[in-house]
Amino acid sequence: MSASVLFAAGLSTTFLISIGVVCYLSSPLRKQLLQLCGNAERAEFWTVFSNTTLALVPTVLAMQVDAVPDADVPAVFAVVAQVKWGIAGLVLSMLILAWILSRFVRKHPVPPLPAPAFKSESWHL
Repeated sequence: MSASVLFAAGLSTTFLISIGVVCYLSSPLRKQLLQLCGNAERAEFWTVFSNTTLALVPTVLAMQVDAVPDADVPAVFAVVAQVKWGIAGLVLSMLILAWILSRFVRKHPVPPLPAPAFKSESWHL
């Protein structure tokens, strides 16, 4: 296989994994940001910003891998090496995003909900 095909395969795989993670995290992230930001427009901006970061940082890191593998390295290992750096970038960007969000989450505990009141006649055996 040519180096260009291997490079494109690794880059495409990395990007698809990143998009999968973005799709998986998008809804919970949007809900969390809506609570933290206070209004929908601000939350939507930060959701899109976060999703873009989670998709592009791994892709950029995967582009840094040498496109010309050694002659004795099988093609699958060349692609895996590129995807490995992409996943490392994905994990790094997720950890940084989680750290930033954790700085804005309220530190005081939420009071527990009151226990439901049961009528004594509902407990007859």
